[in-house]
Amino acid sequence: MILHVVKPGESLYSISKLYGVDMSKIIKDNEMMNPNNLVVGQTIVVLEGLRKHKVMPGQSLYSIGKFYGVNTKDLLSANPDLGNVLMPGQVINIPDKTKKLGTIEVNGYAFPNIDMNVLMKTLPNLTYLSIFSYEVRRDGTLKEINDLPLINEAKKLRVAPLMVISNIEEGKGFSSDIAHEILTNNVIQNKLIENVVNVLKEKSYYGLDVDFEYIYPYDRENYIKFLRKMNERLKPLGYTLTVALAPKTSGEQKGLLYEAHDYPSIGKYVSHVILMTYEWGYTYGPAMAVAPINEVKKVLSYAVTAIPPNKILLGIPNYGYDWTLPFVQGSAAKTLSNTGAVELARMVKAAIKYDKESESPFYNYYDGNGKQHEVWFEDARSILAKLLLVNKYNLGGVSYWTIGRYFPQNWLVLRALYDVKKVL
Repeated sequence: MILHVVKPGESLYSISKLYGVDMSKIIKDNEMMNPNNLVVGQTIVVLEGLRKHKVMPGQSLYSIGKFYGVNTKDLLSANPDLGNVLMPGQVINIPDKTKKLGTIEVNGYAFPNIDMNVLMKTLPNLTYLSIFSYEVRRDGTLKEINDLPLINEAKKLRVAPLMVISNIEEGKGFSSDIAHEILTNNVIQNKLIENVVNVLKEKSYYGLDVDFEYIYPYDRENYIKFLRKMNERLKPLGYTLTVALAPKTSGEQKGLLYEAHDYPSIGKYVSHVILMTYEWGYTYGPAMAVAPINEVKKVLSYAVTAIPPNKILLGIPNYGYDWTLPFVQGSAAKTLSNTGAVELARMVKAAIKYDKESESPFYNYYDGNGKQHEVWFEDARSILAKLLLVNKYNLGGVSYWTIGRYFPQNWLVLRALYDVKKVL
């Protein structure tokens, strides 16, 4: 796998010749919308695959390997019938120089109204599909969602569906008060747990994903007790329990989003935690990377000391933002898909830059009204940087928020680095 960043004057034809990979393959792999009109700074994933090399006079395995960037051992593995002496004219296999780092678990969040074509293209890359979400009401009942079509398609491709419950108030956002009602009233809490179990059984879910956010700090212990009780109910029935956690850098971190998410205590009672390592750059904030790698590393450095690393799924955003400058408090950025961000750069004739500190692509442009904009998003380089953290920290895998916008380069990079675990 090669990540090529487009330079001024380059064409897809010249790039294909540079790496000896057919242009049609590059277009197909990247699902390129405008292959004849590249953007300076755009990243293209070049999958070399298994290539053929015709031995020239004087060449050795060492010299051939050096030319292609692979070692002699890998050449021998790709050519098990190869003798000790190479002969001119002999054709040998050249393996991809990117070695897989192992097998990981991959979760993807999806809304019930996801485009089914996008879902079908994405499912082969997933271990779990978290369907968002059953909203918890104050009386312990659940707001129904149309999840059966997603569950059925997931199971056909051996993807384990996870039921998601959230403390989102209908038509609004996450509600601290709803969480408080559930966490402090045993009658309502028990009713909720039984309602969850009924849905898990009725719809043949694999497990439960709890996404309770903005819990009052004084409900911290109540939340731990709730998760323990939920685990005690689900585990004997064979269901898994996953919990989404705010991105903390220490156990003492202050703030409504963080304080009730007790990493060590919660980690004891769950199969997985999903770290929501995104939204540093957010809709109502100033322009910056959505998931800067330097900040993500701070979260992981703490998380692996508090929770077994194999239980941790690293959250990865599948979107970007377009901010109008200068930032004004209360103004809102526009959400973009990662492919949409590149298309916008093409339309406004902007060159894409890359910030090494955050490991994120960005660019600036002026709109028709003369207002300046700043766009931050994800590309193959930033995805690679995040996926390598899974190996560095020995994590269980990754989780995408959300899979609704198809981003082909993400899956190319993930598949080049890891095999995806299947639990069904």
